[in-house]
Amino acid sequence: MSATITRSHPDPAKAQSSEAIQRRGPATLVMLTAALIGLTAAATADAAPRRERSTESTAPRPAGDPVMAIVSIKNQRVTIYDAEGWILRAPVSSGTTGRETPAGIFSVVQKDKDHHSNLYDDAWMPNMLRITWSGIALHGGPLPGYAASHGCVRMPYGFAEKLFDKVRLGMRIIIAPNDTEPVEFSHPALFVLKSEIIAAGPAHAERLAREADEAAKRAKEAKSAAAVAAREAASLTASLRKLELVKTRAETELSVAEKALAAARTDHARARAEDLKQKALAKIAELGTQLNSANANAKPKLDAAAAVQNDAKTAEAKRADAAKAAREAKLALQPVSIFVSRTTQRLYVRRGFEPILEVPVAIRDPDKAIGTHVFTAVARTDGGLRWTVATIDTAETAQEAFDRITIPQDVLDRVASTVLPRSSLIISDEPLNRESNDRTEFVVVLHNQPQGGLAMRRNPGGLRVAHRNAGARKAGAPNEFGSYRRRYYWNFESYNTRRFGGQYFDQPQGSQYYHQRQQRWW
Repeated sequence: MSATITRSHPDPAKAQSSEAIQRRGPATLVMLTAALIGLTAAATADAAPRRERSTESTAPRPAGDPVMAIVSIKNQRVTIYDAEGWILRAPVSSGTTGRETPAGIFSVVQKDKDHHSNLYDDAWMPNMLRITWSGIALHGGPLPGYAASHGCVRMPYGFAEKLFDKVRLGMRIIIAPNDTEPVEFSHPALFVLKSEIIAAGPAHAERLAREADEAAKRAKEAKSAAAVAAREAASLTASLRKLELVKTRAETELSVAEKALAAARTDHARARAEDLKQKALAKIAELGTQLNSANANAKPKLDAAAAVQNDAKTAEAKRADAAKAAREAKLALQPVSIFVSRTTQRLYVRRGFEPILEVPVAIRDPDKAIGTHVFTAVARTDGGLRWTVATIDTAETAQEAFDRITIPQDVLDRVASTVLPRSSLIISDEPLNRESNDRTEFVVVLHNQPQGGLAMRRNPGGLRVAHRNAGARKAGAPNEFGSYRRRYYWNFESYNTRRFGGQYFDQPQGSQYYHQRQQRWW
């Protein structure tokens, strides 16, 4: 006697599926198993490149000081380069749709080890490397595997911490829409340093600094002497004016006496008026003698005071000239950055964040696109400098772009001999971006790439910035840096972010928001 055991299935749909499989037999099981194996293999193959892209890498050699960082938006990756090539790589998360990280050329303008956002719920942004004052930066953050930030570039926490101490202010940051890397570049027209000038630079700067200090001391002493002389001159001038006033009153008394004498009708009145007249004449004569003597005595003293004042002005002018020379000599010890814009037909020069020079530049076929190329002097060689180039907009090759530029001879004479490693030449179709100001290096943004993360941030006020209509300026016109009035800038970073919606500022530790909501990331 056989017994049939029937098990009830809790899910009717699954029960029907099981019954169907039983009816269709082993062939169905084989097909389903093969399909599952195929799906698993596809998922594994798809995950493999994701894991590969998300892996941090370190070059198998001793690393030098970082020269530049290149962020690839397409590949969501940052690569750090020294003079010999790449040294570090890591995945990133750039700006999401509508808040895209702008593609372009930037530099590190501020570092903050433990940064918090006042715009995004006090979000923690550790090891922050700011590249615009309106709030774009590279910093540590979570990486979901795709672009997810509000315009910044998030890096792995450990990577950001490791990178933070290696990066110096002013280091070049290139954000490329695609994948690019610096390649060796040479050209006979590239700047060639003069070793003897470079070697003498530090001693020259030190000597000029001493001269500037001495000129400042002399100017201060001359100013103090001028102040003493001015007080003495003021006292003498006041005494002379007092005598002149007394004499003027005596002359008025004489005039009154003469009128009284002319109007007198009796002998007594005439005698009285005549007496007043004689007394006034005597007083005027005496005061005239006193005034002449006082003027004679005061003149050399007043002349000496004027000479002291002139000496103070001369000393101040020499102090200003010496300070300028010392500042320029100190700046000459820093790498130089040169930017050539096809849009404005101008060449700009900066050392550090300080504008040095701006002149018109000749570009062959100025209406033809030239691309965006960053030429960087990465190291010294026996023959001068070794250069690389990174291209982020390929309208033309770097060689073709360089050949179209004619750098004025006076610029070559002034700049070329002091070009140092880390110096750069940028050639681009773009003008200076509005983010360029007196606390940045050159900021160049590709107009043909999304800029949502930059557009949503307002330009910081209180800074000299590049005019938007720079391209309309005529050759020989004043430089293209205007000035916004500085207001409330005793604390630039705090005011900038509070007033203009920048992403970063330091929350006081006593604030109720300090270290709260750290897990919210933007």
